[in-house]
Amino acid sequence: MSARKPRSTNPLISSPNRLKLGVFGVNVSNGCAMTDMPESLKAEWSESVAVAQAAEACGIEAIIPVARWHGMGGNVNFNHRNFDPFTWAAGLAAVTKNIGIFATFHVPTVHPVRAAKEVATIDHISGGRFCLNMVAGWNDKEINMFGVPQRGHDERYEYAEDWVNVCKDLWTKEGFFDYSGPYFDVPNAYSEPKPVQNPHPVLMSAGNSERGQHFAAKHCDVNFVVAPNIETAGQIAASVKKLARETYGRDILVFGQGYIVCRDTEEEAVAYRDKYVKEKGDWEGVRNLLDTLVPNSESALGDGWESMASNLIAGYGAIPLVGTADQVVAGMKRFSDAGLDGISISWVDYLAGLDQFDKVLRPKLIAAGLRDS
Repeated sequence: MSARKPRSTNPLISSPNRLKLGVFGVNVSNGCAMTDMPESLKAEWSESVAVAQAAEACGIEAIIPVARWHGMGGNVNFNHRNFDPFTWAAGLAAVTKNIGIFATFHVPTVHPVRAAKEVATIDHISGGRFCLNMVAGWNDKEINMFGVPQRGHDERYEYAEDWVNVCKDLWTKEGFFDYSGPYFDVPNAYSEPKPVQNPHPVLMSAGNSERGQHFAAKHCDVNFVVAPNIETAGQIAASVKKLARETYGRDILVFGQGYIVCRDTEEEAVAYRDKYVKEKGDWEGVRNLLDTLVPNSESALGDGWESMASNLIAGYGAIPLVGTADQVVAGMKRFSDAGLDGISISWVDYLAGLDQFDKVLRPKLIAAGLRDS
């Protein structure tokens, strides 16, 4: 039997680094950049293993997948190739030793009894390094593939709360028990083995709305913030941390999102970003994505449409970290100074980006007091 460990030993929680990092979007074609650049991700298993092992060698705390079911059309059909996050995480758990391994999934697509068992299994494979990113809802076209209409925004979190309560009981209660909640009735519930992490693995969600922040503050160890700028991300971070502390008596980490383009000069970095966005960007695909999120997006967003579309192409809406190594590190420091505990990061070329991170950015982050090693 595997000995149980406190959740605090998970690499993401135990890290001494002031600014923690997670590599984002490795399990899907094109990663986080909606572009036709030849160096972008292909969603192949050998590629996922190489990126995960490179991130681990750099001392990065976690690798975080995206949950997707089909693409966005256009000339690259963004994310249309996508590995299931649970089995992807199980595979990576077996070929890594130190890095935290996430699965990201849409709560309505998996029954909690099955999910609790899958989570416990991957936690054993990883030796207590597994983390679960819970997404309460996504776009209707993909969720409708499962034959169940998507619930309204706040009800999605009510459903997710009942869902995670089933899982928590399965991870912590011994023997058989009955569960009865507003959405789930589970007679004679039972699950063994328990996860390695005690009482359960690290949990994350992306709660930006008031209801989403309450869900994260009550149930999660990490909240993932999507914001248009670092200042707004910092405000959301302060809000959810205060909520967790004052309402639920808990502490919570908050991560922002950034994409990296680092070159010897700022002009070179901007030129590369302009090439993969303006020349090689999938403008039809990004229009499809924005229309999915905001009906008739061009008319609804007006003058802001092109800016939002460009940022989605560049890094899935992440905050840009574009420039020289010193400028990128300064941008990462602004995340930390704003109250963020970490950043999920992406590149067009992940392996080249990680090599550059290890050799160029990492020493500067240590010098800046953001990383210990």
